[in-house]
Amino acid sequence: MAPLPEQEALFRQFAGVCRLTYNLALEQRATWGRRHRLGYVAQAADLTKLRAAFDWVRAVYVSCQQQALRDLDRAFQNFFAGRASFPRPRRRGVHDSFGFPGREIVTKQLNANLSAVRLPKIGWVRFRDTRPIRGTVKNVTVSLDALGWHVAFTCEIAHDAPAARPEIVGIDRGVTTTLALSTGELLTLPESLAQIEARKRRAQRVVARRKRGSARRRRAQARVTRLQARQARIRRDFHHCAALRIARRFGVAVLEDLNTRAMTASARGTVAEPGRNVRQKAGLNRGILNAGWQQFATILTYKMEERGGQVVTVPARFTSQTCAACGVIDARSRESQARFACIGCGHTDHADVNAAITIRRRANSALLDVEGLHQQPVEASTGRDLMVSENPRPSRRGRC
Repeated sequence: MAPLPEQEALFRQFAGVCRLTYNLALEQRATWGRRHRLGYVAQAADLTKLRAAFDWVRAVYVSCQQQALRDLDRAFQNFFAGRASFPRPRRRGVHDSFGFPGREIVTKQLNANLSAVRLPKIGWVRFRDTRPIRGTVKNVTVSLDALGWHVAFTCEIAHDAPAARPEIVGIDRGVTTTLALSTGELLTLPESLAQIEARKRRAQRVVARRKRGSARRRRAQARVTRLQARQARIRRDFHHCAALRIARRFGVAVLEDLNTRAMTASARGTVAEPGRNVRQKAGLNRGILNAGWQQFATILTYKMEERGGQVVTVPARFTSQTCAACGVIDARSRESQARFACIGCGHTDHADVNAAITIRRRANSALLDVEGLHQQPVEASTGRDLMVSENPRPSRRGRC
């Protein structure tokens, strides 16, 4: 977006008051919610009293503050359903955003690249078009990151999902090779990420040399933040493009059921029991987080469902040690990061492609029990067990 200086001041005021509204409501529900059964309706009534008491709160458009209360209510619903952790307070510099209902905003085209949106109590603000707005606008979110202010339109689009394609693909997520498909294709993150990472590390060393609290340190920190934001954009674009190509070609995508949070836990340990290979584990953690495994799974899930497909997760145990040709499990078969040579049948392949084929086979195969996996695949979006007709179970523990 390209707000005027006075509009940017309003943006920051709106974001600050909405963040305050969210945090006050969170404190209220954490303290009195269970006893008084507080919800959105009760807290919206309290918001009316708060706006009557303080002019600087009333200066911000009421729908933005109500949207903050709806966000909190949804966060508690996700918490009680077990989909998320307990809601946390919003912080300045991290959660600088506010939203409007779609019915209260108006957009117009200015030229081939620019449009303008009219926001209540703010006015017309120009923004750069990335794609045409389709369907009915349900919500508009204005947010701030290190690269500036952005506006996002949430639209409701009438869509008839086509019949699911019969093709199934297994996907192995890795660090050196970001995505390996069972078809033999290898997809890696753009090289520009590594180039920006080198620049970011140099910028971080500059920050370390600056005096705490100084203006020069703040400018150096802002440069690091901008580089991180650029990395996030490049990574997200790669995930969107890769997921879209997969969703257009296949009806079922099979992923490993990975606990990324546990896999990226620190190995530092405690003073009494220090960890081992701490620096090596820290490097592995950075590689996993840089690959964005969970983000890719989320993007792929909704793109597959939009086209009538589905994402299925299977247990990840021994996928890198199992031969895709004969099913023999042996750690010695994984000769290196990139080479797999089965000690049983002599089958050779790229190690990640071999793992992807094994993952694909586990989605609908009696070999689940042969490989010591007595679990049934689940659908990633709903978490439900697949039905018998979708995944026939072996009748004799995998024996013919």
